[in-house]
Amino acid sequence: MNVFFTMIVPLIFILSFLYAKRKNVKIYDSFTSGVKNAFPLVLSIYPYLAAVSMLSVLFSESGLQDGLGTLLSPALRFLGIPEEIFPLLFVKPLSGSGATAVLSDILAKYGTDSYIARCACVAYGSSETIFYISAVYFASVKRKRLSLAAAIAVFSFLCSSVLACFLCTVL
Repeated sequence: MNVFFTMIVPLIFILSFLYAKRKNVKIYDSFTSGVKNAFPLVLSIYPYLAAVSMLSVLFSESGLQDGLGTLLSPALRFLGIPEEIFPLLFVKPLSGSGATAVLSDILAKYGTDSYIARCACVAYGSSETIFYISAVYFASVKRKRLSLAAAIAVFSFLCSSVLACFLCTVL
């Protein structure tokens, strides 16, 4: 089975290459044309990504993350979320790499088989970096209703975290 997963990406590449060749597509020209079109997109997205990166660092370094954790801890505990994974829940919507580092710290501190580690892993895997994805998406669309989309995404993130901890308790 492991050999199959190791070969899947090269297999997809080879099959795509053969399909394009069969359809008489100029593969290299198509590739370079795609790269040319990607450059303006990267330039338009960069300011949004830089802002999200700066805000995630400011959020944790300013003490706002700790203050928010203290303020919301009774409500989150009531919902069944262990206090030890609060830092993960605050970082995950902002930064994927930051959330990976926090998850690694949780696993090292509490062990991989603990309830806290299981909750952290399931909560980590059940969500996405909301503000990073929003920055990428809303940078390329004309109509922007970011506040509504972000509110819905944060609410679904909270629901997935509560469900993750509940399932870890039950299973």
